[in-house]
Amino acid sequence: MVKQSEPPQARQQLVYELVSGLSGIALAIFMWGHMILVGSILTGERGFNWLAGTLEDLYIAQPTVIGVIALFLAHAVFASRKIPAQLRERRQLRDLAKGLGQSGKGWPNVAGAPAFSPHVESMLWIWQVRTGMVIVVLGSFHLVLMGLDVFTPLFGERIGIEAATTLERVRGGLWPLYAILLLCVEFHASVGLYRFAIKWGAGARLKRSVLHRIEQLLFWAILVFGVITLAVLAGWLEPPLAFLLGDNT
Repeated sequence: MVKQSEPPQARQQLVYELVSGLSGIALAIFMWGHMILVGSILTGERGFNWLAGTLEDLYIAQPTVIGVIALFLAHAVFASRKIPAQLRERRQLRDLAKGLGQSGKGWPNVAGAPAFSPHVESMLWIWQVRTGMVIVVLGSFHLVLMGLDVFTPLFGERIGIEAATTLERVRGGLWPLYAILLLCVEFHASVGLYRFAIKWGAGARLKRSVLHRIEQLLFWAILVFGVITLAVLAGWLEPPLAFLLGDNT
């Protein structure tokens, strides 16, 4: 006999999934746009300051920071339902990942048959959970810094984001944090979009292998761009496009 409480619970879970998925998509799109904006440092400090100043003068940066914080909190709350809360559950997740990693080892190769490999979908979900936990911590820290930059003169010589403050912060020792955050965010976002597409029926029109290649293309393209940008911010690489604005700083 079906309980009457099950349909409302099912609808509630559907709403949770939609909020989690749609907020994740919005955050992924923002992060890719944000990466391009931060990538203006490739043109030098002049280009970075011009773009940041323009967004602030047009009052685009301020509401965007508030909106992103709201989206981040909403996504963290609704997506955290999938994150193991208890130590025992986290150990089970670790054991599952270890078991999948060890699966297939020692099995004989059969001529004409594909090599046995761990379940890709399960491994992607496990690492998405792990990167999500990292993003909650490091992402919160980064959002606090951005909020302080945009709304207060606590850092730098003026209110707002500026190249001098950003460069000093990264070169002062925060580059490992941003390197970890970059890797986790790009993996989490690309895999999240892939899993959302599969979950909501995109696999009926495109093969999973095609969707998986698109996910990998997004991941590597944005990651490489992000690594180059971080290298410039950290001072390891001169801005390669500074000649476009005549900025040699």
